[in-house]
Amino acid sequence: MLSPPYTMQGAQIEHDMGELVPPPVVVTAAIVGFGKDDRVIELIEYPAAGIGADRPVDPSVTKVGITHIGMVCDDLAATRSELEGRGVAFLTKRIADVAGLKTTWCHDPWGTVIILMEKRDAARPYWSQMPTPRAGQPRNNP
Repeated sequence: MLSPPYTMQGAQIEHDMGELVPPPVVVTAAIVGFGKDDRVIELIEYPAAGIGADRPVDPSVTKVGITHIGMVCDDLAATRSELEGRGVAFLTKRIADVAGLKTTWCHDPWGTVIILMEKRDAARPYWSQMPTPRAGQPRNNP
């Protein structure tokens, strides 16, 4: 985590987001990432906006808009076990092996679908884990 969670409220954030978020504008945020570059994710919620727990949770990867986020784990089995122990709801019954990755799917309390992935080859980016087929052969899951 590059920035621990913090809360913004008052005139400046009202001026910035007052047309987007119902008053009072209160923003709770944290920034996660690695290194000292701009490859980060902002995690933001609007706790005073009235869109809390009464909103129905319907996790789905077929909704319009952003369907899910992905996170790479060093040890997927241990991560899944720890999250299950903390009450995280999983959408899949097991860990799958697909496209050179181990995967499992869960969701947060607000219905955001999350795919957790473990790379087969730690030296390669997650998106290039699938073996490259030889010329003329279809790309199949290993």
